[in-house]
Amino acid sequence: MTPSLKAYAVHLFTATGAVFAMLALLEAVQEDWAMMFLWLVVAFIVDGIDGPLARRYLVKEHAKTIDGVLLDLIIDYLTYVFIPAFALFQSDLLPGWTGWIAIIVITFTSVLYFADSRMKTADNSFQGFPACWNMAAVVIFAAQPDFWVILAIVVFLAIAMFTPLKFIHPVRTKRWRGLSLPIALLWTGLAGWAAWTGFQQPQAVTIGLIATSLYLGSVGIVQQLLPERA
Repeated sequence: MTPSLKAYAVHLFTATGAVFAMLALLEAVQEDWAMMFLWLVVAFIVDGIDGPLARRYLVKEHAKTIDGVLLDLIIDYLTYVFIPAFALFQSDLLPGWTGWIAIIVITFTSVLYFADSRMKTADNSFQGFPACWNMAAVVIFAAQPDFWVILAIVVFLAIAMFTPLKFIHPVRTKRWRGLSLPIALLWTGLAGWAAWTGFQQPQAVTIGLIATSLYLGSVGIVQQLLPERA
């Protein structure tokens, strides 16, 4: 297989995320939240794999006619933002006006964040919360806290998108990757477990989801507080 074919094959692999997004949306319309999140987990796995493949097969050099960054952003907005926001709105977790507040805040702030040219930092982390509402939503569905807690989480994360706080990319951020990547993989497994059981998972899984989420959400800030030595 030529380098060009390999590079375009990576783009095709990335594009499957749009298919998984549609499958997740179809399940969301039926209010089958477990299956919706399972498809989102599959899309999350694809998103974690396609980046290293793109860099390995030099897609910017051998598959120039497709903008891989734009392709990735389109799919990420669907799977990270649009569908999770719909799920929070359509479920019973945010009743009445609180659901409207959440869906408007999530979609409006996230589209602005995705268009922000300052999104990435020098070490391939993110400046501000990277609009990973799919991750937040699966933890919310698993833990099912009071709606006031959910609304507070939504507002806090929306504000955090536009702060100088650092959030790591588990694959691309090199610092502490030996710990962060296994924790991200553990999070993915726990999220899949929770969804597979229809969010009737053991308490240990819920605690594990919350703990791994707290690590992934705060480790970048800890790195800012503890600068790497030259």
